[in-house]
Amino acid sequence: MVDEAVDHLDQVRERPVWRPMPDSVRAKFQSALPEDPTPLEQVYNEYRETVGAYPMGNIHPRFWGWYMGSSNFTGALSDFLAAVEGSNLGGGNTGAAQVEQQVVDWLKEIAGFPKNASGTLTSGGSMANLVAHTVIRNLAAGYDVRKEGIAALKAPLRFYASDQVHSCHQKALETLGLGSKALVEVASDNSQRMRLDALEAAIKEDRASGLQPACVIGTAGTTNTGAIDDLTGIADLCEREGIWFHVDGCIGGVLRLARDHAHLVAGIERAGSVAIDPHKWLHTPFEAGAILIKDPDAHFATFEMHGPYLQLQERGMIAGKFLADYGLELSRGFRALKIWMAFKEQGAAKFGRLIAQDIALARYMAEQIEAHPLLELIAPVDLNIVCFRHLASDEDAAKALNTEIMLRIQERGLAVPSDTTVQGKHGLRCAFNNHRTQIEDIDEFLRDVMQIAEEILLEQSE
Repeated sequence: MVDEAVDHLDQVRERPVWRPMPDSVRAKFQSALPEDPTPLEQVYNEYRETVGAYPMGNIHPRFWGWYMGSSNFTGALSDFLAAVEGSNLGGGNTGAAQVEQQVVDWLKEIAGFPKNASGTLTSGGSMANLVAHTVIRNLAAGYDVRKEGIAALKAPLRFYASDQVHSCHQKALETLGLGSKALVEVASDNSQRMRLDALEAAIKEDRASGLQPACVIGTAGTTNTGAIDDLTGIADLCEREGIWFHVDGCIGGVLRLARDHAHLVAGIERAGSVAIDPHKWLHTPFEAGAILIKDPDAHFATFEMHGPYLQLQERGMIAGKFLADYGLELSRGFRALKIWMAFKEQGAAKFGRLIAQDIALARYMAEQIEAHPLLELIAPVDLNIVCFRHLASDEDAAKALNTEIMLRIQERGLAVPSDTTVQGKHGLRCAFNNHRTQIEDIDEFLRDVMQIAEEILLEQSE
């Protein structure tokens, strides 16, 4: 298995980026629960033929769809070691718990947070943001929400974010019982950044209506276009208004590692909480998220709970910090090891260089698009996401053409872009956070785009 895993990575460029699974293979997953044993070699062969042969493809150098991580082999080996060790990171006086705390401390250092800040690892950004919003809700309520529930709220709480905010925030507020109305989506400007004047007006209007502003969510790298809100401006406003400042940094939360680009997230260190996804720009194998919170007491008070079967002691196995007191999960895996080992092996400076490399690749693609008479950018390229399209006669034709280009490129295994709509314009979207991507991949992809567009237009003219 290990030998073939090495070969799998070594030969990644030789395979299609993605390919559809035939119905004949899909049917094999409909078999009943196996009653009798099967030799491991046979089980592994079945995996290779039915599972391993049809991966998502996100480790391929031309996979740029949505916003996926591209993994690393040290992280994969770390997951193996973590599984063999078998530690449950709910808590306990173990080496694994110490590794998690050190990883959280490193993430605090990257974000510019103080050493006494709190934090925990999560499955990803959705859970990280949910943890933060739970802490913020309980603080803003001004009473014991855990005991009384949200029905005792004196006024509905409001969380503000740009209209480009990730959907996980709405889901989190719905889960917390605050409802989707609790999320106020503030208009963004032509660069998809939250407008501070619109934010200030929304807060003023809500207060006049008897609602309670609780939090402003700044985004450090929107999923749609990579836009970064004015974090310093938001921090200033939150200080004036007495509102919690949270940063969704699942994309750009580690941007300070790339020193030439650190200014893009100036102000992130002033936030009360920051969500980070190591499985994105730290190339950690899925899954790995994190939340950092400056108020450790509020963080602890939000989740701390112990049954008679989990009484803390000053000595022994259960001594020390109980990690489950900082999140929703009691039982969880040792996901910190793959971050810890990769940082130890590669050093933080290398991750900074890879971030800068991705930004440079995005800017290179943008330059090629701007120079081509049949292509156009549909959003500014400020970070590592490029949104563009092939020109057509009108908006409906452009959407149909570019959607078909995307689907044929995916189905032929040439590359995996995704699609999106920005200010009414539909086009292709390429997110660069893959350390295997080279300039030649971009050149080849753009040639494929033009060739397939020509092919489609020829078909339509016949």
